Amino acid sequence: MSEYNGNPVPAEGQTITYENGAFVIPDRPVIPYIEGDGTGRDIWKASQRVFDAAVEKAFKGKRRIVWYEVFAGEKAFRKFGEWLPQGTLDAIKEYRIAIKGPLTTPVGGGIRSLNVALRQLMNLYACWRPVKFIPGVPSPVRHPERMNIIIFRENTEDVYAGIEWREGAPQAKRVIEFINALLKEDNNKKQVRLDSGVGIKPISITGTKRLARRALQYAINNALKTVTLVHKGNIMKFTEGSFRDWGYELAKEEFRAQIVTERESWILGNKDKDPNLSIEANAAMVEPGLEMASEAFKQQVAKEVKDCLDSIYSTHGKGQWKNKILVNDRIADSMLQQILTRADEYQVVVTPNLNGDYLSDACAAQIGGLGVAPGANIGDGYGVFEATHGTAPKYADKDMINPGAVIRSGALMFEFMGWPEVGKMIEDALAATISQHRVTYDLERLMQMEEIKDIKTLGTSAFAGAIIENMSKHDS
Repeated sequence: MSEYNGNPVPAEGQTITYENGAFVIPDRPVIPYIEGDGTGRDIWKASQRVFDAAVEKAFKGKRRIVWYEVFAGEKAFRKFGEWLPQGTLDAIKEYRIAIKGPLTTPVGGGIRSLNVALRQLMNLYACWRPVKFIPGVPSPVRHPERMNIIIFRENTEDVYAGIEWREGAPQAKRVIEFINALLKEDNNKKQVRLDSGVGIKPISITGTKRLARRALQYAINNALKTVTLVHKGNIMKFTEGSFRDWGYELAKEEFRAQIVTERESWILGNKDKDPNLSIEANAAMVEPGLEMASEAFKQQVAKEVKDCLDSIYSTHGKGQWKNKILVNDRIADSMLQQILTRADEYQVVVTPNLNGDYLSDACAAQIGGLGVAPGANIGDGYGVFEATHGTAPKYADKDMINPGAVIRSGALMFEFMGWPEVGKMIEDALAATISQHRVTYDLERLMQMEEIKDIKTLGTSAFAGAIIENMSKHDS
């Protein structure tokens, strides 16, 4: 199409295509952008300047982005009477890669979250959140440099599926009656209180395995050594517990030669240390307290040990497992503690939707906050990159907000496109600017808490200008 939402597509732009599981990026790709609400107006203008300067410097004019505005949020509502016009979705589907500023949550019902709606309507099932410390950024932890985690958060299921009913609604009453009847059939004494609001938490094999597949492939492509499934499966056994189990299944089914699970590493390591170790003795070392367990459980663990040794000792034994990607799992509340105390033990994290929301923000707090935290929503053949923070309307049009989250999301976008030199240039220039103590007010406040001297506070536009200035010192 030549236009969407009545806005003509620039004639000089070229369409990104997707062939055999890979993007084909032309020299002048059309990239749709959503300016964003509130502070999004200031942030986008500053970010676009940084992006254009980096592409120009990296490719010396041979390539450039052809930006194309599409509409969502307040601007769309004022122009079209819709919060998320179909034309916007159609344009992003056509051009495949897009970037957006923060969007408001509509008031008065309808779409409960534009961000969630966009992810679900586009089937952008993986939220990609790299969290890496920028040298010079003040942090509340002693060793923020240990934080370098890539979070893959499931984006379409869990409680974010939006399947819930208000207390007292007829639908809620019917669901409660149905659940209570099922509980009675199971001779379960539990009952849902009749005055409850009710929500459904779907977690599927499909949703889990496609997320785990993407995370494991990312670890392989980037020579990373650990992939951790984060869940609350000790309590929610058939949703988050299944997420853990299906993640392990996928790893063994599709990446057997490249991975070893944590329990397998124990079994193999025990055998390596003592080649004469019996199956039963190995099982007792893998499962502490096994001597007090039932006979059926003892046989189950012994079978696990035997199956592991029979199937992979020839390929993973004798120390070979140490060169594989270690796939392990952690309980969500424990993981929130460990990202503070042992962050450097984790690299790729795979998590259901709600846990991923908590975890990514908790990690971001250690590296300067959401103002510098990039994000992306990825599907098969599509990617939408975004700031991870809100719209902060009280600061709108005041040229003072930190554009770092959108700028770093753009750097991530260029990496995703196969233009990593552009992303690196942006990240290096941003880090150089911060190290010079030329920062926006939010980072100034953090620096003052650490009694850093010679801080120069910049507005949104001036901060972008300082980043561009530092690109001139970059060896391209």
